[in-house]
Amino acid sequence: MNRVTSVRVESGAWVCFDHPDFRGQQFVLEHGDYPDFYRWSRHDDHMGSCRPVGMHGEHFRLEIFEGCNFTGQCLEFKDDCPFLQSQGWAKNWVNAIKVYGDGTWVLYEEPNYRGRMYLVERGDFRSFSDWGAPSARVQSLRRVANFFQPPARRCPAATRSGPERGTVPAAARDSDRAK
Repeated sequence: MNRVTSVRVESGAWVCFDHPDFRGQQFVLEHGDYPDFYRWSRHDDHMGSCRPVGMHGEHFRLEIFEGCNFTGQCLEFKDDCPFLQSQGWAKNWVNAIKVYGDGTWVLYEEPNYRGRMYLVERGDFRSFSDWGAPSARVQSLRRVANFFQPPARRCPAATRSGPERGTVPAAARDSDRAK
């Protein structure tokens, strides 16, 4: 197992895994510096593999389903959602997902973009195991494109990314860009 104490992402977004061969817990890293592993993982300093996140465009559409194989309640999203239940989703789990268009999404186990992360790109995911999760728990979701918008176009400070979800605060990113 490879131990990593700090990371610098020069460009793009990367999905990293705590095990080799793109297995295990996922975490998404965007442009910026991560001086210690607590910025990207609450658990340990292991990083077994990484790959770039496909940034295909700006057409985002995702459907979540209550049951496996696209059964039960269905809800569509075209934008970030910090808490699925606030949009009428009665459960704290999602068993299947269809990703349309050319956008990439990050699913979070907890509300407000917290907890374990799972990346989903265009395609059909008939079960939570298809996106690499140990359970169907999903309570918030975010478009990957938001990771690259300049701070002036981001949501208000209350919803900005911060160390609690493994990202660098906007002020730190701005100082990096000025260099």
